Amino acid sequence: MKKLLLATTAATMLTGAASAEEIKIGVMLGFTGPAESLAPDMFGGAKAAIAEASDSGMFLDGTTIAVVQGDSSCVDAAVSTAVADRFVTADGVSGIIGALCSGATIAALQNVAIPNGMVMISPSATSPALTSIEDNGLFFRASPSDARQGQVMAESLMEKGVTSVAVTYTNNDYGKGLADAFEASYTEMGGIVTINASHEDGKADYSAEVGALAAAGGDLLVVVGYLDQGGPGIIRAALDTGAFDMFHLPDAMIGQSIEDRFGDEIEGSTGQVPGSDSEGGDMLVPIGEANGYDATAPYAPESYDAGALMVLAMQAAGSTDPQVYKDKVFDVANAPGEMIYPGEIAKALEILAAGGEIDYVGGSAVELIEPGEAAGSYREIVVEGGKITTVGYR
Repeated sequence: MKKLLLATTAATMLTGAASAEEIKIGVMLGFTGPAESLAPDMFGGAKAAIAEASDSGMFLDGTTIAVVQGDSSCVDAAVSTAVADRFVTADGVSGIIGALCSGATIAALQNVAIPNGMVMISPSATSPALTSIEDNGLFFRASPSDARQGQVMAESLMEKGVTSVAVTYTNNDYGKGLADAFEASYTEMGGIVTINASHEDGKADYSAEVGALAAAGGDLLVVVGYLDQGGPGIIRAALDTGAFDMFHLPDAMIGQSIEDRFGDEIEGSTGQVPGSDSEGGDMLVPIGEANGYDATAPYAPESYDAGALMVLAMQAAGSTDPQVYKDKVFDVANAPGEMIYPGEIAKALEILAAGGEIDYVGGSAVELIEPGEAAGSYREIVVEGGKITTVGYR
C-alpha cells in the first residue's frame, strides 16, 4: 500500500509538472529608427519584470512566460502593424508591451490589437491622440499623455522667465501632439510662441528650417524631436549658425546620445522626461545591474512597470485571456491594496493568488487614470558641465 501511495504521489507530481503551461508576451520597441538608443534599456526593464514573475513559480500555478521581441521601428506604420500581427497570429502572444513611439503604437493598436481583442501596454507612447481612441478597454500606458507634458513644459519655462520661444517638432503624431499641447498651455500663461514649425527626420541639412526659426526669434528653441534623428540635426545647425545656443528638450530628446553629441555646447539647456523621485526608482537600480541594463535610463522604469502590470493583471484575473484580464489592470495599479515595489512581484503574485489586493507602485510611482494612462510626474533636467543633470520633479 505504501508503495502504491508513493507511486500515486509521484504520478501526481509528474502530471502537475507536465501540465505547467508557458505563455508568450510580445515586446515591440523601436530598436531601429529615430529613438533606437532608448530601446535596449526599455527592453531590459520589460524583460526583467516578466522574468521576475515567471521565475518565481507563483504565476498562475507555475505557468512560465517567454518574451517575444519585435522591432516596430518608430516611423513606419506598416512595420509596426506587421510586428503586432506576427505576435498575434504566429506567436500566439497573450499581451503586447509597446510600442515605443506614438505613431507605431497607434498603428499596431488600431490595425491589430483592437480587431483581435489584444491588450497593449506602452511604456512610452505619449501622444494625446491615444487618449481618444475607442480601444474597448484594451490599451494602457505607463507614461502620461503629452497633454500633461505640454503643461509641465510651459510652467517650467515661465517660472524660469522664458517668455518667448521658437518651436520645431518632428512631423508625426508625437511631435505635433506635444507641440500643440505646449503652445496652448504656454500662450494661456502669457508666453509667446514665435513659430511652431515641423521638420522631417533623416535629413542631412537643416539650415533652411533653422533659418526660419532664427528669423522668428525667441529666447530659446524648443526641439520636439527624436534624439537619434532630426533633433540633433536641428541643434547642430542652430549652434553652427549661431541661431540659438539654448534649447528646451522634451522627453524623446533626452538620453545619453544627446550628452555624447553635444556636451557643454548646450550648457544650461533644460528639459523634462517622465520620472519620479519615489523610492521605487532607487529599488530598480540593482535590478538593472543584475539584468544588464540601465534602470535609470529614460522610460526604463516605465517599461519594467508595463511588464509588471500585465502579469499582475493576469494573476488577479486568474487568466491570460486579454478579454478577461484587461478589466484587472486598473485594480492592480491603484489603491486599495498593499503597496508593491520593484523586486516584489513574487510577493504581489502570492497576495493576489490568496484573493488579496495590491497597489502596484513600481519604479515610476504609477497611478492610472481614465482611459488607462499614467497620471504622471516629470523629472526636470538641465545640462551642467556637459552632463544631463536632474534638478527636480513636478
